[in-house]
Amino acid sequence: GTGAVKITPAHDHNDFALGLKHQLPFINIFNDDGSLNHNGAEFQGLMRFDARVAVQKALEEKGLWRGVEDNKGMILGRCSRTGDVVEPIIRPQWWVKCTPLAAPAIKAAEEGQLRIFPNIHREKWFRWLENIQDWCVSRQLWWGHRIPAYYVVLPEEHLETIPNEEDVDRWIVAADEAQAAHLAEQKFGGGCKLLRDPDVLDTWFSSGIFPFSTLGWPNTADPDYNKFYPTDLLETGHDILFFWVARMVMLGMYLTGSLPFKDVFLHPLIRDAQGRKMSKSLGNVVDPLDVVHGITLDEMQQKLYEGNLDQKEIERAKATQRKDFPKGIPACGADGLRFALLSYANHGEAINLDINRIVGYRNFCNKLWNAIKYTLSHITDDFKPQPAANVVTAESSLAERWIMSRLSATIAASNTAYEQLEFGSVTQTIYSFWLYDFCDVFLEISKGAMFLDPSVPENAAKKRRVQQVLLTCVEAGLRLLAPI
Repeated sequence: GTGAVKITPAHDHNDFALGLKHQLPFINIFNDDGSLNHNGAEFQGLMRFDARVAVQKALEEKGLWRGVEDNKGMILGRCSRTGDVVEPIIRPQWWVKCTPLAAPAIKAAEEGQLRIFPNIHREKWFRWLENIQDWCVSRQLWWGHRIPAYYVVLPEEHLETIPNEEDVDRWIVAADEAQAAHLAEQKFGGGCKLLRDPDVLDTWFSSGIFPFSTLGWPNTADPDYNKFYPTDLLETGHDILFFWVARMVMLGMYLTGSLPFKDVFLHPLIRDAQGRKMSKSLGNVVDPLDVVHGITLDEMQQKLYEGNLDQKEIERAKATQRKDFPKGIPACGADGLRFALLSYANHGEAINLDINRIVGYRNFCNKLWNAIKYTLSHITDDFKPQPAANVVTAESSLAERWIMSRLSATIAASNTAYEQLEFGSVTQTIYSFWLYDFCDVFLEISKGAMFLDPSVPENAAKKRRVQQVLLTCVEAGLRLLAPI
């Protein structure tokens, strides 16, 4: 090759940085509709792909065409919805300088004022914030919060549109138009007109101020603001740690002087049993309501027609559903689904969701139901429950002492796991106690005492002790499950 490298500073992110470094001209060749502008010379007015063909033809006619080679590593940005090639174009934008905002957020995490769970995501937090770039907060969209910036039109000017967006001296940023008019009058004198920037804010900026903007801020005397800000815990997906969480922390600390929350729990992303991202066109999306209530395969496939998939995508989705859910999805109930999802909570960055696992936890819920039903059926009207501290006595049997020790250990381990937001450990600890300690062992042992002749004083006392242990275990076990 010649060693020549194309450089288009106005249409490539890497070339833009190179252009700044070497003070190259930034030549935009596109109109807003994707056609070539006056810089396209003889090709002006042609749409971009038509222009490509025309340029090739012109080179061939001049004998300058050297052929085509396959793409060997160049990355083209594509629209996630249409698949169309995205053309970067230089536009004046509004930016937020983030380095001063990131420093307090880093310090808060270092000093433990802000805790991030699971701990594996702390490194990502520091890596992103220590290498943070300035944030482009303006978007050229039809929807969103308007940029609170106003262009000042002087009295002698007769303008209806903004002529030079880069003339920073003409811009006024204010809370509202009245404040902007007041500031404009102070700076330029009376008789000025204001033109508001048509751009809207990046949705993550609007989301970033959500914790306090919904509570009366900037009126810090608002009762809602004082009652609900800051909060204790934020729970969200790990994939938006930087997009949302970091920006809430940075903006919250800068605009209010305090963290918006103390703890952040980041859950994994849910994928299908094969580890694939859930997609409507693949047919592997699992609707939580279908897991709760159950659904047949025919019903699942009928739902595919309710979306906007084309027939080819529908057939592909049907094939996936027949493979993954040949008998549909059995009803697992809300409790079984919640327990299953929390059991996955500390699995890192992704969950390979297995319906059979949820079915297993549904069966666990059925086991609980039967255990509670058994316990309550043996609690008579004259039974007087005792405080948990008085359950174990000198007369308690080995089995009674054992199950109470297991209950005590389960409570301690569960409370520690709850405090550390280790929900996977919580579910496994509680599951193990209920299923293997209480149901499989002590409940079976208790059946002998329940059918003793109560007319014998010794038998009656033993039955009372067992009743007390059963009820104590059931009540404490349910309290441990209550948050789930």
